[in-house]
Amino acid sequence: MKKDKIVLDSDEMELLEELENDIYIDKPLSEQELKSYQQDAKYTKALQEKKQTTIRFSVQDLAIVKSKAKELGIGYQNLIQALVHNYATGKVDLHV
Repeated sequence: MKKDKIVLDSDEMELLEELENDIYIDKPLSEQELKSYQQDAKYTKALQEKKQTTIRFSVQDLAIVKSKAKELGIGYQNLIQALVHNYATGKVDLHV
């Protein structure tokens, strides 16, 4: 399995050096920083939620997807979900 190289920004490099040299000093967050991080966390969590939707497929396409999902040993909705996710994240290209 190929391991991706981790790229750190300047703040992360500084933190890593402080931790490795045992000179890190914990600095409390300001009220504004704390609120900003809380807002970012809420937004990130909201992106992970699932939303129910309705989509129409041809009977033939749905039968094929169900058949392929059965071969893989997963539910057809999970297969469709994985396909959409892989497309949305750029892992799968669509050729029309």
